[in-house]
Amino acid sequence: MTAHSSLNPADLDKSGTRSQLGLPAMDVSLAFPQATPASVFPSCTSDYYHFDDLLTQEERDIRIKVRKCMEKEVAPIMARYWERAEFPFHVVPKLGTLRISGGTIKGYGCPGMSITGSAIATAEVARVDASCSTFILVHSSLAMLTIALCGSEQQKNRYLPSLAELSTVACWALTEPDYGSDASGLRTIATKVEGGWILEGQKRWIGNSTFADVLIIFARNTSTNQINGFIVKKDAPGLTASKIENKIGLRIVQNGDIIMKKVFVPDDDRLPGVNSFQDTNKVLAVSRVMVSWQPIGIAMGIYDICHRYLMERKQFGAPLAAFQINQQKLVQMLGNVQAMFLVGWRLCKLYEAGKMTPGHASLGKAWITKKARETAALGRELLGGNGILADFLVAKAFCDLEPIYTYEGTYEINSLVTGREVTGYAAFKPAASKPQRSRL
Repeated sequence: MTAHSSLNPADLDKSGTRSQLGLPAMDVSLAFPQATPASVFPSCTSDYYHFDDLLTQEERDIRIKVRKCMEKEVAPIMARYWERAEFPFHVVPKLGTLRISGGTIKGYGCPGMSITGSAIATAEVARVDASCSTFILVHSSLAMLTIALCGSEQQKNRYLPSLAELSTVACWALTEPDYGSDASGLRTIATKVEGGWILEGQKRWIGNSTFADVLIIFARNTSTNQINGFIVKKDAPGLTASKIENKIGLRIVQNGDIIMKKVFVPDDDRLPGVNSFQDTNKVLAVSRVMVSWQPIGIAMGIYDICHRYLMERKQFGAPLAAFQINQQKLVQMLGNVQAMFLVGWRLCKLYEAGKMTPGHASLGKAWITKKARETAALGRELLGGNGILADFLVAKAFCDLEPIYTYEGTYEINSLVTGREVTGYAAFKPAASKPQRSRL
């Protein structure tokens, strides 16, 4: 604002436009006509080593189907919903028609894909929008898979078909305010009563929780002191879920705080296959592979956007793609994507062969997310000022990678899981000795 401007800051409305003065924000395609925004998503140019050749025809068909839907239905609206931190509920039925919810689960109306096919679907969703991929991952690879692996036949038949269609939505509640990386120490309790259980406690950072129809809740059995799992309905008396505000990443995802005050769960909704914390690892082994494919997809999208941007945008009389330093950064990003894809693909093959260990999955998740952050940072540099606008994807992806870097095990925790496997020493907890006083 200049010194002589008559514009009062109070005239600005909440969206930051000057609509009261007849000066609404310009559409980005008009304000910056020299480069195409991400609402018109670019073609894929990141498969430089032709990894498509490693996929079966069915897996390639999944990739094409998901890619078309995401580019057509989600790309045009994602920046707007991300800015407002709102969820595009009208997109859910369209995601349901893709038949990817339920991933590798066979029967019960689920697609029964290979783990590679499910991973490819995850990447293709994340390539356009990380929040949508997190929504599906929580719903499918955590909540649905828990029912499939740990539920009774009655529970599978009752819940999985509608969840597979996305006519109902699920969330998965393990993390608590006091227990994040140390999730096995959770304090939510389950007390046996006649005909069921009483749950009391609190959960935090639970994706989809503010609108989920079905909540998978983990609680400590007061009789055995072991972790049990429960299926809780959204309208259960004593259950509340409130949205966590002011996130900088995955803003479309509705993360919530869950409070349970004497929530009754009937015996039919206790998951019989969850009798200790170790039972959650059956689910996390698969979901950690899926989470590894989120940053692969995000990095693919970043590269695709940057490649098109450098070809379109001109400075000093030449396309940005013609400058040496820009080419170096672009090729570094491209190399990252090739390596990330190969590690993710190998994880899937190890899992299919029954050879994948927790250390394998943890190293994959940790390393891939680290490389994705590097790729996003390079993309941010290449786009200059437009690198801080969600309209050109990279800024949004830059922020969305931060929670992915942290959830499903932080980089450090996942490194320690692999470290324990290769050395035989568990280094998660500090030595139980008093700190030594310095002699200096």
